Amino acid sequence: MEINILEMWHTMNPIVKSAVVVLTIQGIWGITVTIDRLLMLFMSKRRSRKFAADVSEPMERGDANAVMQVAEDAKKRSHLARFIYEGIKVFQENLALGHSRDRAAEFTQRNLERTGENLSTNLNKGMSVLATAGSTAPFVGLLGTVFGILGAFKVIGQDGGGGLSTIGPLIGEALYVTGYGLMVAIPSVMLFNWLSGLISKYEAGLANAGSELVDQLEAGALGGDPEAILDSPSSAINGQVAAPFPAE
Repeated sequence: MEINILEMWHTMNPIVKSAVVVLTIQGIWGITVTIDRLLMLFMSKRRSRKFAADVSEPMERGDANAVMQVAEDAKKRSHLARFIYEGIKVFQENLALGHSRDRAAEFTQRNLERTGENLSTNLNKGMSVLATAGSTAPFVGLLGTVFGILGAFKVIGQDGGGGLSTIGPLIGEALYVTGYGLMVAIPSVMLFNWLSGLISKYEAGLANAGSELVDQLEAGALGGDPEAILDSPSSAINGQVAAPFPAE
């Protein structure tokens, strides 16, 4: 069966056209969000791996200033760098205030949890668009179909009758809107679930790196002097920094 999209568009009533426009906007917006989140994850993982490589040597020699400098320079581009920077900074500040190592580690853990919540909000930016499209697109399409069928019955009322040759095309056009809604909704749901999985895995990597950092700081990887860091070159932090983001 041949489908003439332009002819269908011209014969649709305004409400059905509105439904088609809304579905088109949802579809385009969903594609935009998907591309944006994939690029964000790719670039952040790449920058985090670079940060891990850059910070490896100063961590091994216990150079606190160098570690903080590298993390500060990279924290706006790398989520991992921000985690490491915030963790060491808060821990050092609490040691400088005279808190015990355990107390300083507790403050550091709380700070990293808040940082993680902020990062999660940033990472999931725009995901609600996919969720909304996946849940509402079928109903938008159905709404267009309902009004399309009502338009077909209106034609029957005006003509005083009519067979399938008269109302068939109109009903067919209305049903196409439902199909269009499903075409938008199904990929949106699949993309939302896929991206949510990728983001959750990424967040878990950050959380693991932050927890490992706190454990090592609490265990004495950071010396009593707030300006000294990683007094043991064999500290496990150096290996854990890159662990959540292995080279592909």
